[in-house]
Amino acid sequence: GRRIVTIEDPVENKLPGVVQIAVKPEIGLTFAQGLRSVLRGDPNVIMVGEMRDLETAEIAIRSALTGHLVFSTLHTNDAISGVTRLVDMGVEPFLVSSSVRAFVAQRLVRRLCPDCRESRPGDPESLRRLGITVTSETRMFAPKGCSSCRGIGYRGRLAIFEICVVTPELQELIARGAGAAELKQQANKDGFVSMRNYGLEKALGGETTIEEVLSATLMESASTASLIPTATPVIAG
Repeated sequence: GRRIVTIEDPVENKLPGVVQIAVKPEIGLTFAQGLRSVLRGDPNVIMVGEMRDLETAEIAIRSALTGHLVFSTLHTNDAISGVTRLVDMGVEPFLVSSSVRAFVAQRLVRRLCPDCRESRPGDPESLRRLGITVTSETRMFAPKGCSSCRGIGYRGRLAIFEICVVTPELQELIARGAGAAELKQQANKDGFVSMRNYGLEKALGGETTIEEVLSATLMESASTASLIPTATPVIAG
């Protein structure tokens, strides 16, 4: 079977069949040192809790280039910014383009209570400004509150995602050091769906509200991009 190893800070959940290592900087066991040690055991899959520095990022990427499937996280505003974040850390663009397979970003929004949510017609002008095609069947949903949700109108949380797959076209742009705007333009051509648009689909389906989605995806506005960091998992191998 596959040998799966994780390096975490701290280990929050025990996973059966997975070797989990907690970093301990006070004794020299950092993410980078842990990753070096793990590679000696020739694992199939490696999960590095966070790439905090160039040393960890370079080891993780070189691990991917030698045939390991590597998962990790880093802090960016969105999925596509994962490319520029790695380059800003000091990773060579050609290494990023040849090793990373996809960037995934996610946020949590409150889920509407299915027992009491209210459906109402949407304001056509507001919806059009969000890029939503309005028809006679387009509905918006709002919280109401009942005994099931303790009067809040929401029950639980819902994840909204965006996934940027590194296509051959994106690989070429990354390798020559293209900026975030050019990368996003190419990703859109490749079928990239932004977190906001994915969330709006969920809102129109009654799973959450448009207000929740807009609040969680403020980073799509250039004026607020630097204010809302999010963790972006990196999938390489």
